[in-house]
Amino acid sequence: MKKFKFTIFMAILVVMLAACSNSSNETKPETNGTAKEAAKPATVQITDAHGTVDVPVNPKTVVALDNRTFETLADWNIELAAVPKPVMPADSPYVTNEKVKDVGNHREPNLEVIAAANPDLVIVGQRFAGHYEDIKKLVPEAAVIDLNVDISKDAEKPGENLVNGLKNSTITLGKIFDKNEEANKLVADFDKAIADAKAAYNGKDKVMSVIVSGGDIGYSAPRSGRVWGPMYEIFGWTPALEVKASSTDHQGDEISVEAIAQSNPDWIFVLDRDAAVSGETNKVPAQDVIDKSPALQKTTAVSKGNIVYAPADTYTNESIQTYLELFQNFANTLGK
Repeated sequence: MKKFKFTIFMAILVVMLAACSNSSNETKPETNGTAKEAAKPATVQITDAHGTVDVPVNPKTVVALDNRTFETLADWNIELAAVPKPVMPADSPYVTNEKVKDVGNHREPNLEVIAAANPDLVIVGQRFAGHYEDIKKLVPEAAVIDLNVDISKDAEKPGENLVNGLKNSTITLGKIFDKNEEANKLVADFDKAIADAKAAYNGKDKVMSVIVSGGDIGYSAPRSGRVWGPMYEIFGWTPALEVKASSTDHQGDEISVEAIAQSNPDWIFVLDRDAAVSGETNKVPAQDVIDKSPALQKTTAVSKGNIVYAPADTYTNESIQTYLELFQNFANTLGK
């Protein structure tokens, strides 16, 4: 009996020792390889108008001031803490959301709103580019990036500057907000729209571009004019009229309607500035202005209905989506 009990005791002891041995020999899960590859970087280095900047990926609190970015960020469901509501389309989800604070317009901005938001990232550009240094000083702990697209940095290549600027800004935003696939698709669609619009233009029709503001028709010069200028290079348009000392004025240059009519354009491209400015009190629809201009009625463009209007919000929404829509319109209209 004693021998039997001893045998049982020894069997139990062997099992216990084996268990302890197995426990001590267990290996901890590896933290390298696949696990490391799945981890996302905390920051991404991007290049803006001033150099390289380390930006947090998927920043928690974001202030955006660049009109070229709002539609892209909205499409990607990016929450914003503050924006310049007076210079944005009235139907922007950021404008209609009361939780999004208003920085005001670029002429008299309330930069303290930015400081109060305590942002991780501030996106500067276009109208607010001149406030870049002040904003950096105001929020020294934030990443401040300037995505300004300056078409005048190389006077000989305004079209190339615009195209590359829009594409680079889109790719940059994709990296920051982990939307690389969406950004790449936008750029691919944009490139296709440019190619299609180029193919639709016959290379000889004369083009006139104008800006309608307050019931007046202003001349948007080839290469330098607001919105339209760079497109003469992008698409190889033949200008109906060229004048010296043209500008980038937001209402166009003061060239008489009679001079515009005498150039007899085959196509007229129109930007309705007032349609995009919610606070504008002297609004007159651009189409009414063009239709009611006696001088323009005998031009080839008007008589044939060869008039293209930019999207209504273009003046305050110069996003890659806006240009994509416009270029697709060129492709469909010029090729008819």
